[in-house]
Amino acid sequence: MKNQRRSGRFNTTEEPVRLQKLLAEAGMGSRREIDAWISEGRVRVNGEIAKLGDRATSADRIRVDGREIRVRRPREDLRQIIAYHKPEGEVVTRRDPEERPTVFRRLPRPKEGRWIAVGRLDINTSGLILFTTDGDLANRLMHPSREVEREYAVRILGEVSPETLTRLTEEIELEDGPARFDSIVDRGGSGANHWFHVVLREGRNREVRRLWEAAGCTVSRLIRVRYGNVELGRRHFPGNWRPLTEEERATLMDLAGLSQPGRSADRRPIARPRMPMPDLEPGSEPRSKWGRPKRRG
Repeated sequence: MKNQRRSGRFNTTEEPVRLQKLLAEAGMGSRREIDAWISEGRVRVNGEIAKLGDRATSADRIRVDGREIRVRRPREDLRQIIAYHKPEGEVVTRRDPEERPTVFRRLPRPKEGRWIAVGRLDINTSGLILFTTDGDLANRLMHPSREVEREYAVRILGEVSPETLTRLTEEIELEDGPARFDSIVDRGGSGANHWFHVVLREGRNREVRRLWEAAGCTVSRLIRVRYGNVELGRRHFPGNWRPLTEEERATLMDLAGLSQPGRSADRRPIARPRMPMPDLEPGSEPRSKWGRPKRRG
């Protein structure tokens, strides 16, 4: 089978693109999800089983699991992005075999396509998740090459030594490779619990928890408070979603390398929020900070 296919519907001047990119842009899923569908033989183009690397246009007949997909390239006025505050106990999946509550049941119906999660949070982690109907945007925001910052509030049981905090900003070997936090801010606490804010620029599975555990620490609560430039506001309550502001949307597109007309990409560091956590007094300030200078790519 050739990688470049002929249109099955009508002649078109549209330039063929990789099939996973076409379906992702149409809001069918992330590129990673679509790669898996193609590898499993679930996608057909013009009656033929698709293979990784195949190219297509919106004029081709594309079926996923036997269902015909009408592909339309995304329009700026239809691209939706929302911020959702995930509570603990929800899973980031459309259908859960254990019938646990999923985040998708609380989201509004999109204008076009379907919601794609920008990264995941495990069932015991709460906080900010971005959703978009543009799979290419989701893929770019998640890809390590973009180095989009994720900030978490972490509650640790017991005392943490300065040596441990320094070690966490240096490379710690995990089972899937070395990892570290770009910065750690001490946010104080009371009793046996202590809060920290940590920042990293990738989204491996349970990476924040695994880093702390590798340093011998116990995470008793984990909340994502920022993704790129989008923050989890104090009045954004669990289980609720909100649309992004125009400025949030424009800056997020810049971070993804998809600058809007009239704007140039701006990769400057994003100011970190100083949000009081549940166990802290409002207005409390960071006590101290560990970390390295920002990497330059």
